[in-house]
Amino acid sequence: MFDYRGIILDGAHQAIGSTPMVRLSRLTKEVEGEIYAKLEYLNPGFSKKDRIALQIIEEAELDGTLLPGQTVVEMTSGNTGTGLAIVCAVKGYPFVAVMSTGNSIERARMMRALGAEVVLVEQAAGSIPGQVSGEDLALVDAETLRIVQERGAFRADQFHHRGSVLAHELHTAEEIWEQTGGAFDVFVDFAGSGGTFAGCAGRLHAYKPAIRSYLVEPEGAPYLAGGTLTHPNHSLQGGGYSMALPLVDRSLIAGFLTVTDEESIAACRRLAREEGIFAGYSSGANVAAALQLLKSRERGARIVLTINDSGLKYLSTDLYP
Repeated sequence: MFDYRGIILDGAHQAIGSTPMVRLSRLTKEVEGEIYAKLEYLNPGFSKKDRIALQIIEEAELDGTLLPGQTVVEMTSGNTGTGLAIVCAVKGYPFVAVMSTGNSIERARMMRALGAEVVLVEQAAGSIPGQVSGEDLALVDAETLRIVQERGAFRADQFHHRGSVLAHELHTAEEIWEQTGGAFDVFVDFAGSGGTFAGCAGRLHAYKPAIRSYLVEPEGAPYLAGGTLTHPNHSLQGGGYSMALPLVDRSLIAGFLTVTDEESIAACRRLAREEGIFAGYSSGANVAAALQLLKSRERGARIVLTINDSGLKYLSTDLYP
């Protein structure tokens, strides 16, 4: 890990990354095996998406697809938007975040505080507030495209941009490898945009082909696993959109797991009460899935996962009553 003692940074964007790893020894007392959690919520924007925000912008600066002073636009559930708001503020780019009204309002407020213009898109008919479906995301995507064309903007496009993979391949995975010394067996990741899984699984498998990487989806929305869609309006904000993830190399997937809303919420609350880690829904999904594995096919294994964002972003939801 990078040691910041005695160093003055030239911007908040330089504080992105080098997050600590914690052994969840209290949650694993009653199972065989260990869980190592990388605390990505300690990034400046309180999520792992700060990493891809910085990588996407710097890749675009290098290849000339982002020009000085050009507007940056991205559709977001709030975390990538927060990261982009930070990076764009420091680097001097106007930023427009396009987000569904189904996402927690804390995220929109945080992005606005960081200088972003936030465009909220109403959910599809029949959608439930706090439960963003693939149909809702399609509406956000259409509005994002309209704004990009109207303003001649650069679209960060986290679902397709190679920076989404490189951020985790070049940095997150390398940090995981260094922190663990390669002494782990399994990597688990909730399916969001796919960048974390693609970057981490790809690099970690290159180091140690025996590592098994599992992709996690909401129960009732196992789209990537080829299952039946029965609950598209789940509560797990930031992923499980029931859509193809072009960044993900399916050959790296050792297996698919599903978790319920209730399992994810329970894991979040246990993380807070027992480990002192205040995290959001997708982090709970990762932990719930890891516990499933330790009770079944991966009994005795050492599992690595990420704590994706902060519980502070969900105080208006039922996650923490």
